[in-house]
Amino acid sequence: MRTIDGQMFKMMVISASNNLYNHYPEVDALNVFPVPDGDTGMNMNLTLTSGAKEVQNRSENDIYSIAKTFSRGLLMGARGNSGVITSQIFRGFAEALEGKKEINAVELAEAFVNGSKIAYKAVIRPVEGTILTVIRESSENLKKKIKAYSSIEDAFKILLNEANASLERTPNLLPVLKEVGVVDSGGAGLVKILEGMESMVHGDFIERNEATVVDASGSAQVKADEEESEFGYCTEFILRLGPKESKKAFNKNRFTSVLNAHGNSLVVVQDEDLVKVHVHTLTPGNIFNYAQQFGEFVKLKCENMTEQHNEILFSENAKDMAASKLKEAPLAAPKERKEYALIATSSGSGIDELFKEVGVEYIVSGGQTMNPSTNDFIDAIKKCNAKVCYIFPNNGNIILAASQARDVLEGEYDVKVIPTKTIMQGVVCAMNFNPDLSVEDNEAALNDAIHTVKSGAVTFSIKDTEINGVAVRKDEYMAIRESKDIISSFVDKFDALRDLIKNLVDEDSALVTILCGEDILEEDVEKLTKEFSSEYEDYEFDIRKGNQPVYSFIVGVE
Repeated sequence: MRTIDGQMFKMMVISASNNLYNHYPEVDALNVFPVPDGDTGMNMNLTLTSGAKEVQNRSENDIYSIAKTFSRGLLMGARGNSGVITSQIFRGFAEALEGKKEINAVELAEAFVNGSKIAYKAVIRPVEGTILTVIRESSENLKKKIKAYSSIEDAFKILLNEANASLERTPNLLPVLKEVGVVDSGGAGLVKILEGMESMVHGDFIERNEATVVDASGSAQVKADEEESEFGYCTEFILRLGPKESKKAFNKNRFTSVLNAHGNSLVVVQDEDLVKVHVHTLTPGNIFNYAQQFGEFVKLKCENMTEQHNEILFSENAKDMAASKLKEAPLAAPKERKEYALIATSSGSGIDELFKEVGVEYIVSGGQTMNPSTNDFIDAIKKCNAKVCYIFPNNGNIILAASQARDVLEGEYDVKVIPTKTIMQGVVCAMNFNPDLSVEDNEAALNDAIHTVKSGAVTFSIKDTEINGVAVRKDEYMAIRESKDIISSFVDKFDALRDLIKNLVDEDSALVTILCGEDILEEDVEKLTKEFSSEYEDYEFDIRKGNQPVYSFIVGVE
């Protein structure tokens, strides 16, 4: 094969997505730290799935169009640092293809090199020995060795050989990998992506299989496809553009691109000042609100295809439903934007309530066990409808996705991502927000507030290991300072909590907050309150149910 066109590239990335899905539990298992939330493989899997969905029904032959659509799907579905970096790799890849209908081996190499450069730029402090290293070394090696007469098969052989070699070298660049005896999980996920692409180049399309995962107890179980068929809403409308005095200028290409990011089966037809749209989407309200920026509706309708599907399957009156007519509904006028809104990531009903107590308006579900996507933050920002949104990611693996949402909405919304890495950092920052301060002063104050709280957590180990001189046995409870510093390990979770408190408090401490997980009983909360209040008379303790999964205790010391 000498060139790749759009349809071949589409099959390559879908094959890559399927291959990653089939192997993501293996990638998850490479997590360095023995906590039960190693989700690099899952994050990359969901990111690739989002991109593959965007292109699966596209019929264009030019590769730039398909690559751009795939990139957009990755961006919107990106989860965790690994997912965001993957989306940036293919963003750079797509940018290098602008204006091209097909590419040869040399152009393929140039595209991957550009993908590497864009990915590095997306990370403030790039770390070697990670997915960044694997894409950089493999793409640069490909560009160095490829010839004008080389085939696409030859190019992928060179690329994949070096990617595997680079992956094997990651422990030499990142000491913690060598200490634990694993290669980088993000790099391993990238190799699975490249394997899936190469397989399709050779004519062997990889189908998606059921993935075998290992649960917290170590036993294997079969995980069914988590992405069930999404029917959503069949949305149609006719929009009359203008008037220019009150509506935005209409650009069909831009309009089509945005709608395509929020649905599929898209058709956009323009006839002078009228635009007719058909799209299948899970969020019709977002589509309507976006379209109304450019004009007013002449007609609109919205059918719930999921309900129709269920009626067809289960209703005795399915035939009557098919004959029913749809009513046209007026669209509510968009609400005036409020001045500001606080958005926080949370995982637990008790933590949700705590955030609401300190002024957070919108909760993005997720955290340690399931990182929210870029699109989750975009939805949150739009629903808040505020002039300025402050986001508290509360997890180091979520900051990039929140930042990417900010970048996507630049010019439309003013979004400030406060780089909180723990729940308690987010709580303290929300408490320090002052609506009387300017946007700039609030942002500075919130960034300073991050450093006024010391955080910790207690969770169980999923494997035997030794990190930074601390021996950890499977199923023991670890006392973890901040987000990655394991200080001790105990058979009893309460002993781990006691040791964590002892390590976090000092003479400058005043308040200790303990959020108890879903595995902690109310009577245990009462016992802990009495114990710590008696032992640490100079400190105030706020011990409450957070109901978070995975982590028995989340601790903050101010």
